[in-house]
Amino acid sequence: MASDERALATWLAGRDDRELADIFLARGVSPSAPWKDFFDAADALLEKTSVDRAMIHLTRGELIALAATVDGRPLPASATPPSARLALTGDDGAPWHPVVSALRDIRAQFPDAFEPVEGGTDPAPASEEETLAAAERVFATVGSLADVLVAATHAPLARITSGGVSAADRRKLLDAGALGESDELDDIVGAAAAAGLLTSSGRDWTVSDSGARWLEASTPERWRLVVTGFRDALPSGVRTPSGGYLPVTAWTRRYPLDGEWERRSEGLTRIALQWGLITPDSREPAWARALRRGDDPQTEELTRHLPAEIDRVYLQADLTAIAPGPLAPRLELRLRRLAARESRAQASTYRFTAESLTAGLTEGETADSIREFLTGLSLTGLPQPLGYLIDSTAARHGLIRVRTDAATRRTMVESGDPSLLDAVSVDQGLRALGLVADGDALTTGVSQETVAWALSDARYPVVSVGDDGRPVVLRHRVRQSSDRPEAPAEPHAALIRVLRGSHGDDAENAWLEREIVQAVRSRAVIDVVVRMPDGAERTFTLEATGFGGGRLRGRDQSSDVERTLPLSHVVTVRSVA
Repeated sequence: MASDERALATWLAGRDDRELADIFLARGVSPSAPWKDFFDAADALLEKTSVDRAMIHLTRGELIALAATVDGRPLPASATPPSARLALTGDDGAPWHPVVSALRDIRAQFPDAFEPVEGGTDPAPASEEETLAAAERVFATVGSLADVLVAATHAPLARITSGGVSAADRRKLLDAGALGESDELDDIVGAAAAAGLLTSSGRDWTVSDSGARWLEASTPERWRLVVTGFRDALPSGVRTPSGGYLPVTAWTRRYPLDGEWERRSEGLTRIALQWGLITPDSREPAWARALRRGDDPQTEELTRHLPAEIDRVYLQADLTAIAPGPLAPRLELRLRRLAARESRAQASTYRFTAESLTAGLTEGETADSIREFLTGLSLTGLPQPLGYLIDSTAARHGLIRVRTDAATRRTMVESGDPSLLDAVSVDQGLRALGLVADGDALTTGVSQETVAWALSDARYPVVSVGDDGRPVVLRHRVRQSSDRPEAPAEPHAALIRVLRGSHGDDAENAWLEREIVQAVRSRAVIDVVVRMPDGAERTFTLEATGFGGGRLRGRDQSSDVERTLPLSHVVTVRSVA
């Protein structure tokens, strides 16, 4: 055990910071672990409970490989040597002694976990009918995710402990027609998070920059981005060396010791079904074959089976727009900034209201830009009632102005219409802003952007202005992030710095000192090999009684005298059994 601890400590010290962080994360190490050096780390990682927890995360192939190594047998074809991510073996692939002990206990309790199973044959090709049904599911799922992202750009989706969306936001999305069933949402959010379209601070889900760009992409490109991200985020146990993944039917048997894996693999299978990677009978559409093998997915094949996108709508005198087919995503996205969608299908209906147009104006549209966009989009011209609504809404927009006072840095809400300010001051939905009267205006300590968004969401004709008095466009509230969600600050960084700081060039003396300190604590009897001044080595058998100032004190068991030995002369220390 002591030699393993020393070897593992040396091995850990040789990893770079990124490798150490991955190992600590995979082993569930607390960032506040009270470790002082790599020997403490090795001791904790070799502790039985820690080893047992780590074994749960081994795949069937890794368990078979460990068992073969322990038994001294050649690795069978189904074996996969464990990676260094769990620090269960040394560089030679041999498991540490506590791992061997845990393996034997687990093998006695769960012998089936060490039996090879079929890796799964390539899925049978989907029939034309099944392919069409899969394309229909893809089209519906892409639309649902777009609705979820659009909703999250206006206000983050509340995230619950399990990672799902809160019941209140789930109900809003369901009522808005974004989902066919409430249960679909968690899988849609899971796929979006894997693709980097949604990011989480722990308390909510917000749209990343990648998600904002995704909304502008075509349906086949949207699909490609999601399924590629989903594949790349799959657990290592279901991935293949080529960068692809195992047939979905083989996923449930990959982690035989993990009691949560069956539930998780079922969720991953549902996502694969939603996004057209398999059919309900586990057959495979042609467009998913290359993705499974580790190549780019066949978007051309999917495109052949999707309904054709259109770039024109019918504008009606009743202030509605009817899209007779799936509208090109970038056009649909802009239309939805100006109109509320009333129904979603291959043919969708949108309704223009003063509130919907006000929202568009708040986000930077003008009466001229709205007219130009709708005229170019319409197959029926711009109906007079809609033109009038655009003009009247634009004329009213900006009746309430929000700015930051240069002297006090407080947010000011002003209007030339006192009745509007009166309405704002008594609006119960705005009580959280803490608005108070300040002469002919209202003032609050809440930030300008937050106040402006709150008034906009409450359907007031608000405009946010800068220090120069010019309007400031309120963009969608999208979290600024990189193409992939930016990783949170490394939680183990401080712990790793402590370990690095304690690791000097003389690891040999550090280990000897550790062994001596442990022997003193337990008043153990130890054999101490000392190098004498003439170069010869002599062994003393001592009951360790103290250590300080670089010197070991102990009672010599052969002569019953107290000896003091300088650490600089000690060659080795070993326990007397």
